Amino acid sequence: MEDRKVTVAALQFACSDDVVSNVSTAERLVRAAHAKGANIILIQELFEGYYFCQAQKEEFFHRAKPYKGHPTITKMRNLAKELGVVIPVSFFEEANNARYNSVAVIDADGTDLGLYRKSHIPDGPGYEEKFYFSPGDTGFKVFKTKFAKIGVGICWDQWFPEAARAMVLQGAEILFYPTAIGSEPQDQGLDSRDHWKRVMQGHAGANVVPLVASNRIGKETIETEHGASEITFYGNSFIAGPTGEIVASADDKEEAVLIAQFDLDKIKYQRCSWGVFRDRRPELYKVLLTLDGGNA
Repeated sequence: MEDRKVTVAALQFACSDDVVSNVSTAERLVRAAHAKGANIILIQELFEGYYFCQAQKEEFFHRAKPYKGHPTITKMRNLAKELGVVIPVSFFEEANNARYNSVAVIDADGTDLGLYRKSHIPDGPGYEEKFYFSPGDTGFKVFKTKFAKIGVGICWDQWFPEAARAMVLQGAEILFYPTAIGSEPQDQGLDSRDHWKRVMQGHAGANVVPLVASNRIGKETIETEHGASEITFYGNSFIAGPTGEIVASADDKEEAVLIAQFDLDKIKYQRCSWGVFRDRRPELYKVLLTLDGGNA
């Protein structure tokens, strides 16, 4: 029988606002993860620069680039092929007159397996993504990589159990969430870190699949029309096992390469025996197709 043990990695680092420097850091950490045996390596959300969505600025639209021929995706394709690893690559996508917060999934031979566009777009102080990104139109997808079938959501997607369930229903064996989250500029007393982690641990446990979350660290200041806005990103990247248990985690300050190995066949039969998919009642879930809970 084919070996179904897969080693996953989550990277964590502070971003500058220089694309070349950030891509170089990502490459260095991908190589470090590969050296530790990683097969699938997750880099954090929008890692090419600062999290620019703290402000609504026309000039930041210049950061978007078309999917085809994107220089960072091309670089990561070459790196994936060289190392024989899978890399989901987060980027700011320009598609004619639309802009998306997107991920390209690169297989271990350097093949680009396709695109996922972020479905849930937040809009709040410091996280003003609706100014930049259209809601994704790809739907939730599963990518068949060399090592596993994977589902990828992006940051705010991770708060929605429907997204995780949709990916696992389509066969995802591991869930990946590149992220950029930290303090709240309007309320320095609000710390969502533990809430953030517990929500995703719930996705892992409810779907009986491992889950990988990669977040940035560091303090970033962006000038807005109301003055300087500052976010301290709280890192805490982690890998959860199929019952939601945290098997590897980072802190809120240090660069990190997290590693964990999972036996996907063992988890498959664990998922079957637990019965959460066998006992589903889709005909009763029509209310989920509404916003107000009214009859579908």
